[in-house]
Amino acid sequence: MIKGFLAKLFSKYINFKNKDWIKNPIKYQNLIFKDLIKKGLNTRFGVDNDFKNIKSYQDFVKKVKVRDYEDIKIYIEKILSGEKNILWPGKPLYFAKTSGTTSGIKYIPITKDSIKTHINPARDSILNYINKSGNTKIAYGKHIFIQGSPILKNKNGVLLGRLSGIAAHYVPKYMLRNRMPSWETNSIQDWEKKVDAIVKETKDKNMTIIAGIPSWVQMYFEKILIKTKKKIGDQFPNFSLFIYGGVNVEPYKLIFKKLIGRNVDTIEVYPASEGFIAYQDQLNDKSLLLLVNNGIFYEFIEASKFHDKNAKRYNLSQVKIRVNYVIIISTNAGLWAYNIGDTIEFTSLKPFRIKVTGRISHFISAFGEHVIGSEVEKALSFGLNNHKSNIFVREFTVAPNIDSKKNSSYHKWFIEFDKIPKDLKSLEKNIDLSLQEQNIYYKDLIKGKILRRLVVKAVEKNSFSNYMKNVGKLGGQNKVPRLSNDYKIASYLEKYVINKD
Repeated sequence: MIKGFLAKLFSKYINFKNKDWIKNPIKYQNLIFKDLIKKGLNTRFGVDNDFKNIKSYQDFVKKVKVRDYEDIKIYIEKILSGEKNILWPGKPLYFAKTSGTTSGIKYIPITKDSIKTHINPARDSILNYINKSGNTKIAYGKHIFIQGSPILKNKNGVLLGRLSGIAAHYVPKYMLRNRMPSWETNSIQDWEKKVDAIVKETKDKNMTIIAGIPSWVQMYFEKILIKTKKKIGDQFPNFSLFIYGGVNVEPYKLIFKKLIGRNVDTIEVYPASEGFIAYQDQLNDKSLLLLVNNGIFYEFIEASKFHDKNAKRYNLSQVKIRVNYVIIISTNAGLWAYNIGDTIEFTSLKPFRIKVTGRISHFISAFGEHVIGSEVEKALSFGLNNHKSNIFVREFTVAPNIDSKKNSSYHKWFIEFDKIPKDLKSLEKNIDLSLQEQNIYYKDLIKGKILRRLVVKAVEKNSFSNYMKNVGKLGGQNKVPRLSNDYKIASYLEKYVINKD
């Protein structure tokens, strides 16, 4: 009883502490902006970009252009070679290794100032849940986050590793006895062997919180089911909170309901190697509370205009709801006007809440339709919910199938089902109707007979994990792109297609 009482007390304290920045977001963003410029003044980047003459946000926009990883790579390489005071005073504590589409491996700095901005929001998301739900039972059981290895490498005084592996070194002492898996199991490099070891270690434990990217948690659940012949909700009777991030959980909802066998509460979080950006703070609202007092200064560019020359940048005081923005951040890790590649929409301005809509690099616009991630996810959910029989999606991706003949091009969906539905044509129709309803450009192309209705191709089980293994991205924080503007992923999956006609 003591642990639950203390958890509730601590959750109330954190809730009270956070109220001020939630109610006064612009004030805190201005304070963060001034502090970042002050700290960056005498760095190599600060000198190169005339920080001494930045007195306002307008000055910052004029002097500091929006950058992606390729634009800061020269600075990162200086730090990796051992130089100090390059992007931020001193040297980073860590580099979080993450995979890029054009840059290969990316090294994202984490500093002494920024490490707490990764750790504290993860804690606060759980404490906020306890405060809102009153569920203190989760404090008495075991907690697991399906994550990367905590083994780090040293490069000229800076430790290198995956963000989740770095975070494993900062689990609060009061949670160490609850944390699973063991350090040894968590350190296994081979992803499939690691999941097998996690299953063996956790299957008989009192699990109350399970967290991770949905596709990898799904793999864990399926292995538990095979091993125990029980649904997750029966094997773990006190399991009551699923924390996820990285991808939209909606396409997985039906299969998770089947695997778990009962309802559990969920929290979505939005952590990135570049910073912890938001978490779900309401039980009945899936929007995410933007963390405006977390060492990050935010800017936004309308996604539809992102590639325009001199596209307008907006700070938090200038944004509107229901506009698709590319999110740009400057952080106390030394990232400046940095494009992390994600797109978001604001669902509320008081307080600032968002939903993640996709990746600026993951879209289909082979014909000017600019279909984005949130649209295909919503369309798939609509199709599944309106299908005659229960069907479950394990994974999916969409690519353009281009043909020079009129009305012969279309969007091809590759879906890995739990069990292949008999009536795929009905599913195709409903997905397509939803997509047309959401995206006027796509609808016009269909009506103008530039595109024909999308086609669904069912692929064999484990097709996507085979693809991820083939490209060296199985496990950890890696995710299958929902959308491609080319046929690279699709060409690999073609050999696994079941319905060839």
